[in-house]
Amino acid sequence: MEISGRKIGIDFAPFVIAEVGINHEGSFKKAIKMVDDAKAAGCECIKFQSHVVEDEMTHVAKSVIPGHTKESIYEIIERCALSEKEEIELKKYVEKKKMIYMCTPFSRAAADRLEKMGVTAYKIGSGECNNYPLIEHIAKFGKPIILSTGMNDIPSIKIAVKILRKYKIPFALLHCTSLYPTPYEKVRLGGVQELQKAFPDAVVGLSDHSIGNYTCFGSVALGASILEKHFTSSKKWFGPDIAVSIDPTELKDLIIGSDAIWRASGGKKAILKEEQPTIDFAYASVVSITDIKKGEVFTMENIWVKRPGTGQIKAIDFKKVLGKKALKNISNDNPIKWSDFK
Repeated sequence: MEISGRKIGIDFAPFVIAEVGINHEGSFKKAIKMVDDAKAAGCECIKFQSHVVEDEMTHVAKSVIPGHTKESIYEIIERCALSEKEEIELKKYVEKKKMIYMCTPFSRAAADRLEKMGVTAYKIGSGECNNYPLIEHIAKFGKPIILSTGMNDIPSIKIAVKILRKYKIPFALLHCTSLYPTPYEKVRLGGVQELQKAFPDAVVGLSDHSIGNYTCFGSVALGASILEKHFTSSKKWFGPDIAVSIDPTELKDLIIGSDAIWRASGGKKAILKEEQPTIDFAYASVVSITDIKKGEVFTMENIWVKRPGTGQIKAIDFKKVLGKKALKNISNDNPIKWSDFK
């Protein structure tokens, strides 16, 4: 798939998304600070969340308290939601920084707002993975969609994918565990491979809520092309997702490390032509270890293997020389040649 000219897939370096989400706590100033810090860390894409509270939740949400907070989800979102004007300004600022602006809509009104703003792609969160009406509403825009799949299994994901295929849009599926933080034993990186197998036409990645970058690095080795991590400028800030967020230093490490692992992945176990200079000194050649007279038989007492590997006969062929007769005199400490015997 391609987003704002950035090609994303197994043949390209991992696409790292710094997920600010609502870590700005409704502060436009903090949001700008995180854009600057993500840019300085070398990040290509920064993501926020778009909340139109009245279109997203009913009053019942005021009594629903997420497991990792002490406030109701309604109170959190109401406090953290940016205004439409602020989201427009934020998008302009991100793009001025030559970064990709991405945002997750949590309602139809939020999706319409983002479409009006001219976003180039959509990120849909795990909570909406089986919100098929909203997925279809967004799919109708005809733009690339990245879909997180936490709290969903393959059968429920298949229904969402069927909608995405219906509208013939490029899409990515992110394996995810919706626990904050996610214990390492609950991350289940095998889910990345399972998504690849079940949906071969999808770009696959990881939206991770575990502590640190370890699991993201592991997912790259398994074929993840997109990495999403919650991001904050400071872990001392207050916010419901701060505990599972990485800071600018960790973000830079994630970008550099994931790229290194991607470059190192694949390939075959074969000898590279670039290894030849090392072969020349590291390999061993068959050499004389005493003066050898013409007609003398080569034995363990008069030949052995020593560096460098520039001799004609390498250590691998040592036994082919044993028992043969020398056709000429050979002085001590010299490489044995194929022409030295029949």
